[in-house]
Amino acid sequence: MDFGVRPGVDTLLAQVKAMIRDEIAPREADFHAEIDKGDRWSFTQKQTAILEDLKSMARAQNLWNLWLTDSAGGPGLSTVEYAYFAEEMGRTPLAAEVFNCNAPDTGNMEVFERYGTQAMKERWLAPLMSGRIRSAYLMTEPDIASSDPTNLELSCVREGDGYVLNGEKWWATGAGDPRCAVYIVMVHTGDQDAPKHKRHSMIVVDASSAGIEILRPMHVYGHDDAPHGHMHIRFTNVRVPADNMLLGEGRGFEIAQGRLGPGRIHHAMRAIGQAESALEMMCRRSLEREAFGKPLAQLGANFDIIAECRMEIEQARLLCLKAAWMMDQGDARKAAPWISQIKVVAPRMALKVVDEAVQMFGAKGISQDVPLAASWTHLRTLRLADGPDAVHRRQVARAELRKYTNDKI
Repeated sequence: MDFGVRPGVDTLLAQVKAMIRDEIAPREADFHAEIDKGDRWSFTQKQTAILEDLKSMARAQNLWNLWLTDSAGGPGLSTVEYAYFAEEMGRTPLAAEVFNCNAPDTGNMEVFERYGTQAMKERWLAPLMSGRIRSAYLMTEPDIASSDPTNLELSCVREGDGYVLNGEKWWATGAGDPRCAVYIVMVHTGDQDAPKHKRHSMIVVDASSAGIEILRPMHVYGHDDAPHGHMHIRFTNVRVPADNMLLGEGRGFEIAQGRLGPGRIHHAMRAIGQAESALEMMCRRSLEREAFGKPLAQLGANFDIIAECRMEIEQARLLCLKAAWMMDQGDARKAAPWISQIKVVAPRMALKVVDEAVQMFGAKGISQDVPLAASWTHLRTLRLADGPDAVHRRQVARAELRKYTNDKI
């Protein structure tokens, strides 16, 4: 297994690291300070200027759409290679968007590239790739156990030359963004006689369609994550052209698996980046801060804590790279248990590291003066996003047990 990067890719990676360190991180405080000025669900002139200036820098250095394959006009990174870039972007909240590698847009762009019609690519993919619009992916629903997506109920009924949608979705990440122009929506199309994995479809919905009502932003541990947000949305007789159906009725799970696999690895590597950032903060704090006449590093079990954090980060990174390598081999079924493993391990590890960093900072660690509290809430949420831990552990266990039995597990 080769977990390295090719010549040339290392140069790109060094450019990304430098831009995050020298340009993005120093401007993030000013960007986020603007959220509480005026309407939380719009961008201030200063926010727009900061973001567009940084995006222009990224484009000028060809550090744009790094997640794309060669065939789509990107740099042609392997999943293993992109994992290193995702880790760097995870170190600071604004970085992924600056390079046009932000969720959920990357997954949605991948869907449009793989499964979209030419009309969809021209209308939605092109402006997404250029960073002119944003998008949302609507899957989870409020009144059913969405960890089992065969439960999803938002109805999509054919009427004439289109479909009519009725129902609710929530945790639609990015749907609060004023630039969000399009949704990709998982809908129920099949009757109860159809196989349960053929009853759902994915359809493309213009976010400005009549009958769409944003009910509220969902709060994550008391925060609304403005201006992007995670919205609770109601569809009431929303009419969508029949041509907006992706691949055809009953193929929603096929598309979902193609979309979610890479995204889970990207999330995992960004979590590792957050852990690295937290460990760096922890180490600096332990050397700079004194108590009882000594640096914090020399007190209590802090040597052991720092060592354990370093070792667990390295273990998680290697597991993530193996999952990425498995994906690069082209067999999604074989890669799936490895993706599930890292989807559980990376957020859990990063939460531990961030929590230890909070402890090293004391009361300051839970305040707005350092980014650790925000990082913790994001990572805790990640243990639910794209499938909760319990579902992924179940998949890992089933794959393991199948080695010893011919029975369906």
